[in-house]
Amino acid sequence: MDKFTTLEGIAAPLRTINVDTDAIIPKQYLKTIKRTGLGTGLFAEKRFRDDGSENPDFVLNKPAYRKAKIIVAGDNFGCGSSREHAPWALLDYGIRAVISTSFGDIFYNNCFKNGVLPIRVSPEDLEKLFDDAERGANATLSIDLEKQEIRGPDGGTVRFEIDSHRKHCLLNGLDDIGLTLEKSSKIAGFESKLKEDRPWA
Repeated sequence: MDKFTTLEGIAAPLRTINVDTDAIIPKQYLKTIKRTGLGTGLFAEKRFRDDGSENPDFVLNKPAYRKAKIIVAGDNFGCGSSREHAPWALLDYGIRAVISTSFGDIFYNNCFKNGVLPIRVSPEDLEKLFDDAERGANATLSIDLEKQEIRGPDGGTVRFEIDSHRKHCLLNGLDDIGLTLEKSSKIAGFESKLKEDRPWA
């Protein structure tokens, strides 16, 4: 998993509330267990028309937001069914952070395990960030995970809270496997001692 330290980029405003995981990555894209290639399916039913052409009204299809790295979203983003493909699709598309007032619990947890930073802010701060994002490609947001700050294009700062363990994992690029490998010497020592104590096992 790539480390997340700082991120500066265009933020796409998605004012819709209750965006569920089926909207983030529709069910027809769930046949794969690979984490790559899912960016094409991100918000597919919103990004594309029935004939496969792009919907010019969807925010990520607008020229200013095609290279967005951040989404500023309405309340309860990522609600609905459990599917790890949702953060996979965001990451594969190039989105490294999502900012909202609230998230679906399972989606929130899955983001941390896959290198996407979900940031909870107050409704007042979210509105400020929407204002920044709606300026388009000329206004970028900067996220500093170590300082737990979001800086706007005019120098304004929004602070956010994050669990210290999850922060440590993102800063160091540690998913569940990486956390286990950090303890590989202790695991090897335990296994070695177990063989001595129970050679029959």
